[in-house]
Amino acid sequence: MNNVLSAGRELKHVQVREYLRSLVDDAPPGSPMPSERELVHRFGVARMTVRQAMDALVAEGLLERIPGRGTFVARPRTDPRLIGFTEEMTRRALLAESQTLLARREQASPSLARALVITEGDAVIHWKRLRRADAVPMCIEDAYLNEVLIPGFLQSGMPTSLYGALGDRGLRPTAAEDSITADLATKTEADLLEVPPHSPVLRQSRRAFVGDKIIEVSRSVYRADRYARRVELGNLP
Repeated sequence: MNNVLSAGRELKHVQVREYLRSLVDDAPPGSPMPSERELVHRFGVARMTVRQAMDALVAEGLLERIPGRGTFVARPRTDPRLIGFTEEMTRRALLAESQTLLARREQASPSLARALVITEGDAVIHWKRLRRADAVPMCIEDAYLNEVLIPGFLQSGMPTSLYGALGDRGLRPTAAEDSITADLATKTEADLLEVPPHSPVLRQSRRAFVGDKIIEVSRSVYRADRYARRVELGNLP
């Protein structure tokens, strides 16, 4: 019986989401979407179901929330800067939070040394964090940084935004190589992300550059039910 109820709720969420998607397809950027109250009344569902459907389209980059005004069809991004998690969540009208799980100085392994183009055994900073959006776990991020480029980083207090802190040092990444694959969460990852074991996740590997220097190598694990990766190709209007 519980499985039937669960399937019914999922179907309602999909119905609301696809209804909103159809509105987006026919509307210019900046057009307002129906309010949560209107959608609750139209579909006879809980507000949480409506919010889940909207969250999915915000994560896809199709909708954007403007605090105090409502939800609108997203406008094309014109900012070419490479952004990190904190700025991305802010653009989605979500509050980004960062919980440090590990922050220490390590020696570069052979594979990490190749990725950072340094010598095996050189000092690197390993910073592992649980990233939340509106208090909900969104991803686990393991970042490795070339200590030579950021002396004293561990002693200055861990910031909320890595890219913001690098920017303060004149080392904000200007380009990156990303690799994204689909996978299933390990038990440890599932516990941190507060999802059932073996839930779908997206794994992102990144090398971030400042000019011709590699400043960061990172591995991130995102909840697939809360995050969608949007990539813009070519020159958008």
